[in-house]
Amino acid sequence: MIPDVSKALSWLEAHPQALNGIQRGIERETLRITSDGHLATTPHPKSLGSALTHRWITTDFAEALLEFITPVDGNVDHLLAFLRDIHRHVSRDLGSELMWPLSMPCFISSEDKIELAQYGTSNVGRFKTLYREGLKNRYGALMQTISGVHYNFSLPLEFWQAREGITDAESGKEKISEGYFRLIRNYYRYGWVIPYLFGASPALCSSFIKGRENKMPFEKLKSGACYLPYATSLRMSDLGYTNTAQSNLGITFNNLTTYVEGLKKAISIPAEQFKHLDEKSNGHYQQINSNVLQIENEFYAPIRPKRVTRKGESPSDALLRGGVEYIEVRALDINPFSPIGIDADQARFLDLFLIWCTLADAPEMSSEELQCTRHNWNRVILEGRKPGQTIGIGCDTARQPLEVVGKSLFADLLRVAEVLDGSNKNSQYQDVCNKLISAFEDPELTFSGRMLQAIKDVGIGSFGLALAEQYRQMLQSEPLSVLTEDAMESERVASLRRQQEMEQRDTMSFDEYLAEQNQR
Repeated sequence: MIPDVSKALSWLEAHPQALNGIQRGIERETLRITSDGHLATTPHPKSLGSALTHRWITTDFAEALLEFITPVDGNVDHLLAFLRDIHRHVSRDLGSELMWPLSMPCFISSEDKIELAQYGTSNVGRFKTLYREGLKNRYGALMQTISGVHYNFSLPLEFWQAREGITDAESGKEKISEGYFRLIRNYYRYGWVIPYLFGASPALCSSFIKGRENKMPFEKLKSGACYLPYATSLRMSDLGYTNTAQSNLGITFNNLTTYVEGLKKAISIPAEQFKHLDEKSNGHYQQINSNVLQIENEFYAPIRPKRVTRKGESPSDALLRGGVEYIEVRALDINPFSPIGIDADQARFLDLFLIWCTLADAPEMSSEELQCTRHNWNRVILEGRKPGQTIGIGCDTARQPLEVVGKSLFADLLRVAEVLDGSNKNSQYQDVCNKLISAFEDPELTFSGRMLQAIKDVGIGSFGLALAEQYRQMLQSEPLSVLTEDAMESERVASLRRQQEMEQRDTMSFDEYLAEQNQR
């Protein structure tokens, strides 16, 4: 069962002000598609600015894979309004193209159609594209077009002052980092609740697995879609982006020092399976290097400790300098029932769950136990809605019904919700709890349950394309509510200028730049 958090919850109820000032940010990915549903082959629109330097609109792996980034925000509704404004602006700018509303890609006839994201001629821009070249050569381009939503979350300094007795962020950075690593360990143990409730990839286009070996017992619809009857998030399964070379790294989340040591080791260990990619192809590099990880960002994890980096600083060096500043939740599928890929119920649930993860005791985890937690995630990802599904306790030393564990968790989350609602003088967080808990009694209320029924009715391609067109019309008809067109145009122009200045400042060749990066 879940840990006893009653004392910590009583503390929270006595210190409600400790939660005032939670900060959040969202990164949402979405593929550009043509009006008939195929992957767009056009370059990233110049009318949107520079993908390298724009603050809010960039690209991820491919030219056609848009990524929208919000600023840090203390208000859920304002945060989502900002994200919606980005969608409104982009939708009006794309002409006949649409934004694919699902995590799993569809209608990609060949990996050759997927062009790597381009960032100009600066060394930084070329390095970013080369990193993606390495990802393509290591894992395949199709894997990298799977889309998701990242939710960035941080607790206010007041929380750590009240809970840990620190005075300021600098002197208290070790205590704050310890708290966030406690959150992360609990996330690994209980975060399966996220794909259970919000997993939205129970099916995929058959073209996605065509010619690729897999051992999953897929059922097939007449429309061509492949699905598992009780799956929640095939995006999070072994079909998605995984790196088998990473499985033996033994990176743990017990403290900042060992975590960073593990990351630094991974970017310096040669991987024999990638060695052949060191040879140039037609005079071009095929990867940054042949190590297990080309760079730290290649480390696959459903959650990451983060700190904003300074110029020229690696993510791990930033963590060593200032400690953990926020965490990045990476287990969210695109929400197909929202035109912006995420909704307020999800954001508020994540607030509640991440606060709970910070409060609950979390014994240290060996790398072996960390692997054990994957069993629960896999059960939920592949068969989460299966009648009578159970969740393992510890390394499967005992099992409990998923429904029972989920309801126990929500009993705690409701107490956190009452504290937040008391400060906000409304019932929004409690309403989310009361709404979502019913999904443990009726799994068909989950995103995956609702989505699979629609896919069975019309097919996954038709389902996604109809939503894409519906959302285009919706977004294009709505005025901006937080941003202005002048602000968007100003950022577009400024981003192009910043890229140009970067390209003009380069003084070394790319070969020299790459060698310097690999020596760090």
